[in-house]
Amino acid sequence: MTTSERPDTSSAPTADSGGHGGNHTNARMAALSLAALGIVFGDIGTSPLYAFRETFEHHSIPVDEPNVLGVCSLILWSLILVVSVKYVVFILRADNRGEGGILALTSLVVGGDTSPRIGRKLLGLLFFGLFGMALLYGDGIITPAISVLSATEGLKVAAPALSSWVVPIAVAILIGLFLLQKRGTGAVGAMFGPVMVAWFSILAVLGIARVSGNLEILRAVNPGHAIEYLTSNRFDAFLSLGSVFLVVTGGEALYADLGHFGRRPIRIAWFAVAFPGLVLNYFGQGALLLEEPEAISSPLFLMGPEWARWPLVIMAALAAIIASQALISGVFSLTVQAMQLDYLPRLTVRHTSAQHIGQVYLPLVNLLLAIGCISLVLAFQSSAGLAAAYGIAVTGTMGITTVLFYFFTRAKWGWSTGKALAVCVPLAILDFAFFGANVFKIPAGGWFPLVVAAVIMVAMTTWRTGRRVVAERIAASQVTIEEFMRTLPEDVVRAPGTAVFMFRGDGTAPPALRTNTMHNRVLHERVILLSVRTDSVPYVAADQRFEIIEFGRSIHQLTAHHGFMEEPDVPAWLDGLEVGGVPIVVDDVTFFLGRETVIPSDVVSMAPWRERLFAVMLRTAASASRFFRLPPNQVVEVGSQVEI
Repeated sequence: MTTSERPDTSSAPTADSGGHGGNHTNARMAALSLAALGIVFGDIGTSPLYAFRETFEHHSIPVDEPNVLGVCSLILWSLILVVSVKYVVFILRADNRGEGGILALTSLVVGGDTSPRIGRKLLGLLFFGLFGMALLYGDGIITPAISVLSATEGLKVAAPALSSWVVPIAVAILIGLFLLQKRGTGAVGAMFGPVMVAWFSILAVLGIARVSGNLEILRAVNPGHAIEYLTSNRFDAFLSLGSVFLVVTGGEALYADLGHFGRRPIRIAWFAVAFPGLVLNYFGQGALLLEEPEAISSPLFLMGPEWARWPLVIMAALAAIIASQALISGVFSLTVQAMQLDYLPRLTVRHTSAQHIGQVYLPLVNLLLAIGCISLVLAFQSSAGLAAAYGIAVTGTMGITTVLFYFFTRAKWGWSTGKALAVCVPLAILDFAFFGANVFKIPAGGWFPLVVAAVIMVAMTTWRTGRRVVAERIAASQVTIEEFMRTLPEDVVRAPGTAVFMFRGDGTAPPALRTNTMHNRVLHERVILLSVRTDSVPYVAADQRFEIIEFGRSIHQLTAHHGFMEEPDVPAWLDGLEVGGVPIVVDDVTFFLGRETVIPSDVVSMAPWRERLFAVMLRTAASASRFFRLPPNQVVEVGSQVEI
């Protein structure tokens, strides 16, 4: 029996390469930076629509000079410390083979082993990271709702007579947005960057016009005004941090989209366009409020001249759609990653681009997001109401990211405890100050993303536990591959062709293989036992895809490795692959799959309600043949019942 070793993977591309390619020309870097503006900064770019207003109105803080200067100072230093320092300088460097996001960071910290054997500390960090991911689902529902609703609320300023149409128009936009998902984001994505350049330019121009008329607002650069605001307003100021935080809610997107663009394009887009545009606009809103405190009802739409309000409403709606699209696509990507790591059942995944594997559409997830977003708009009726639900999910995820980053720096970068604490403790203080302020929003709507996260966590842990229990029950009645080979009759009939038996790769003979030889008393001329494993890296090179073990009698075991950002395509992997000196012709292959049906038993493995939930999830999961892209007319399924 021989084994082929997997080559070293240290040469995989990193985030410095600007994605998964090599060095980029200046034109390529500019194109990536432009695209990053459209995808990465959509969420943070729409915060000026509501953040300033919510800080004052929601907390009944007087709109006077000290408070306006204090809030402007808080906003500026939040953007600097949370986004520029934490994410752009530090967190973006914690990439997993070029990929970012809380799931990639969790995978780096835990090391890819997700079994209970990893120890309590790593198991705790694993569930910590999964909970952070689950929180992002709540953000994915709230962001489209609040972004679109806050944009359409510009109608109250541009055309007060149409105020009653704000909610219906927001619902119509959301319905159209979710209906378009099945067509993919490729065509629309091409215009994302230019639209966001125009949006940030408008924000900057509006800000410059107002700041130039009242240079007093520039005093807010001094952080002393932020400190004075916090000390003079005390508890009300602390609570208002929950609204100030709205200006940095897109920070986690910088990290999540690292693999699409790389560090340099994201940094260029942030420091050259997004950051100055946001700061100028927030300071412009502050300058407006110093002169017209009553403008707090809608400072962004009141900044420009009256003739510009309709164009501003239209541009705000476009920016809100782009911000929504980024979060929707992010939820699709998160779901696919969770499926690859076996924390969610297989769902139907449709590819919307032949060029970009990451552009996917999940019908069930899209439907659930649509229902959630539209329900929120109808329930809260205003962006002010939704702002109460917004923040708790993102602050929780950001805090979890900081904790995981601490363990990452110790384990992967070899930082000393003192150095890691010196960097992470100040960041954690910021995160948990914002989180603490948002905790008080829970009764007013902050409970919603927490409920969503709890439901996702229950689903993921139930699926994971149920899969483990089923595997244990099946393994109890299985025989090893070696034992199967010893008991295989010498005169077994060999049918022409190649049979590929999909199995878990746990060293036991696939049930479908045993059933086929036991009842049909036949074996194909060539038998391949194939297991597909998701590695804790985003991508696996083609020459590192397979491990091959030969058992003799033309029976081989193949272990196919793929990254958690890749989607398995078994026929494409196998076609032309040499096994036993003979290349595989996929058209001549018969694929054998096992399908388990769980039935209740007296043995207590999970709570009864979780057993029922797992059974429902198992029944609704997409078939393995579709998940692995197997040709339907070449698949044979062998069913079995498993007691849990």
